[in-house]
Amino acid sequence: MDEAWAEHSRACDEPTLSEENGIRYLHFGTEWVQGAMRVSRPSELVLAYTQQMMAWLLFLEPRKGDEVAILGLGAGSLLRYVLKSTPAGVTTVEWNPAVTAICRMYFRLPANPRSDIVHCDAGLWVQRSEHFGRYMALMVDLYDAQAQGPVRDSLEFYQGCRRALADTGGVMTVNLFGDHASFAPNLARIREAFGGRVLELPEIDAGNRVVLAFNGPPLDIAVSDFLQRAGHVESAYGLPARRWARALLAQLSPSRDIP
Repeated sequence: MDEAWAEHSRACDEPTLSEENGIRYLHFGTEWVQGAMRVSRPSELVLAYTQQMMAWLLFLEPRKGDEVAILGLGAGSLLRYVLKSTPAGVTTVEWNPAVTAICRMYFRLPANPRSDIVHCDAGLWVQRSEHFGRYMALMVDLYDAQAQGPVRDSLEFYQGCRRALADTGGVMTVNLFGDHASFAPNLARIREAFGGRVLELPEIDAGNRVVLAFNGPPLDIAVSDFLQRAGHVESAYGLPARRWARALLAQLSPSRDIP
């Protein structure tokens, strides 16, 4: 990463706070919300799109020893949730140490031996061979102060994301903006990087659109079993998984299997 650019970006993305109705919000010096935490229940996923980022649970059940990666710390919502709700280890990649610092001070970032926070450009991190084939799930939420599209969105980046996923079966979830010009080219690059094995969840939260991409062997699962799995995720994890499952199934033609 060019150091002059990095220093300029850190200055532009200085984290700031606001709080309303018991919810604390993270900003980067603008009105755009970069993350949120309900002060009374810090492990709850307040924003609907952050709940959707966990939609990989429809396809994978995390167990002790499994590893998950989060690209973009935000307010630490996904990290807090995964640590509380699953036994998986979590690597979080956040390039700006000031974001990590404010999360430790104001967003109850947990000190947990299963958590590793790495200060690095996510675009460089996914290209490192030590990460290849390592993660069952990869959650990508990379935005700057203007929040006008992901700051890492090249084909090379998404190809690196795919390589980081386990060859035995891994899922990437990506937060995109459905009503922004960045959406179509991002979706096209994700499709190319993942061989077309991509599904989309309905747009929520003022334009957020979460896309799922799949690595590993094609899934072979009956619709009834998939809906049963959604019911388990809903009851075990407190997420609206049945609604997600119906939305995903609606995208499939009668002749098309789940990716």
